Amino acid sequence: MASTSLSRRRWPAAVLLALAAIAIGALVGSFRNGSAALAVKPTNVNAPTVSGTAQVGSTLTAANGTWTGTTPFSFTYQWSRCDKDGKNCNAISGATDNTYAVQNADIGTTLIITVTASNSDGKDSQPSSPTAVVTAATVTGCPSGNGTIQIADLTPPARLNVDPGTSTPGIITPGAKTIQLTFKVTACSGRPVQGALVYATAVPYNQFSIPPEPQTDSNGMATVVMNQLTGFPASGKLAQLTVFVRARKNGEDLLGGVSTRRLVAFPVSLK
Repeated sequence: MASTSLSRRRWPAAVLLALAAIAIGALVGSFRNGSAALAVKPTNVNAPTVSGTAQVGSTLTAANGTWTGTTPFSFTYQWSRCDKDGKNCNAISGATDNTYAVQNADIGTTLIITVTASNSDGKDSQPSSPTAVVTAATVTGCPSGNGTIQIADLTPPARLNVDPGTSTPGIITPGAKTIQLTFKVTACSGRPVQGALVYATAVPYNQFSIPPEPQTDSNGMATVVMNQLTGFPASGKLAQLTVFVRARKNGEDLLGGVSTRRLVAFPVSLK
C-alpha cells in the first residue's frame, strides 16, 4: 500500500516534466523552421539623395538611401520646401512621389525629400540634404531637340543669324546682268531655321534691284535674284559689292523680335 501511494504522488510530477519537454521541443523546432523569427524594424544607414537641377521646369529624383532591417521594405516619400539654409521646412501638398517637378513657388528656397521605410515591425524616416537654392528657369527662346527649327517656334531672346553668303557668279562684273545671292539662316547654336524671310539690297542703292523676300528652306537656305540697274558700278574703283541682309520672322517688328541684320560683301571686277 505504501508503494502504491508513493507512485500516485510521483505521477503528477512526471506528467508535468513530460509536458514541459514537449513544449521545449516544439519551441526549438519552431526556431529551426523560422516561424518564430522576429522582424527587425528599418534603420537608415545612408541618407536619401536628390539628383537633378534646382531650377524651375527641371525634375528632381530621389534615391532611397541605404537601410538595415528585415526585408522587404516599402517606401513612401514627402517633398518639403525649406529656407535657403535648408531649415524651417514645410511639406509640399501632394508631393509624395520619388520625383518632383520644380515650380515657380520654389524659387529662392531649397528642397528636401523625406523617405520613410516600413516593414512588418515598424518604420523609420530620414530626410535628404537640401538642394541648392532654386533658381528661375533659363529662357532661351529655342525649341527643344536638334535639327531644323521652324521659325514659328523661335522666340526672343533667341536671335537669327545670317552667314556671309555666296554669289553667282563668284566675281561680279559689269557683264553680270543678273546675280544670285544665297544665304543660310541659323539660330540656337547653328541649327538651320525654316520659314525665315530674307531681305537683301545693294548699298549704295540703285545698283541692283531689290527682290521679294524668299523664305528659307528646311536647310535654312534662301536665294535672292537681283537684276543689274543703271547705278552699277557705284564707283569706277568698286572692288566689292556691299549688300545689306536682314532675316526676320513674319509678323514681328522689323527692328525687334528674333530678326537680325548685317552687311556682307562680294568681290567685283570692273576689268
